[in-house]
Amino acid sequence: MDNALVITFVLAIVVFIVGTLIVPYFKAKRKKRKASATEINSTKQMQLQAYERLILLVDRIALPNLIPRLGQLGFTANEMNKYIVDNIRQEFEYNITQQMYVSKDAWSAVKNLKEQNIAITSHIASLLPETATGIDLCRVLAEFLLKDKRGTLHEMVSDVLSFEAKKLM
Repeated sequence: MDNALVITFVLAIVVFIVGTLIVPYFKAKRKKRKASATEINSTKQMQLQAYERLILLVDRIALPNLIPRLGQLGFTANEMNKYIVDNIRQEFEYNITQQMYVSKDAWSAVKNLKEQNIAITSHIASLLPETATGIDLCRVLAEFLLKDKRGTLHEMVSDVLSFEAKKLM
């Protein structure tokens, strides 16, 4: 009986020692998994916020939205062109860090929209006579946007950004 008691006692000590070594290991492993999951959720959240900000940027630099918001009385067409182009560039530069969180294709789409809007505005302004007003430029831009598919490019870019954001959810 003494041998059985000794063996039971030794087994109990072994189980206790193994338990005290294994339990912390599994707790650390579980904690690491939780931290990893939290990090993944945090990254996804940052990506979703970036897509949200870029969708807002696209809306803000969309020519159909920009023209009524920036239309100023008393500007010449050239001054209005500079005002619109400067506003597009400022909006874009304000959000430039968002490219870190979105796909290369998404960022390229936003960048191309910016470049296209600047090109369209500058080109139309260059076609107007020197005496044209800012209101004339806005009117001709609005007519162009109604007739040309490039006027809806912002909608396609927004759709691309929304699609990519939904893939993260």
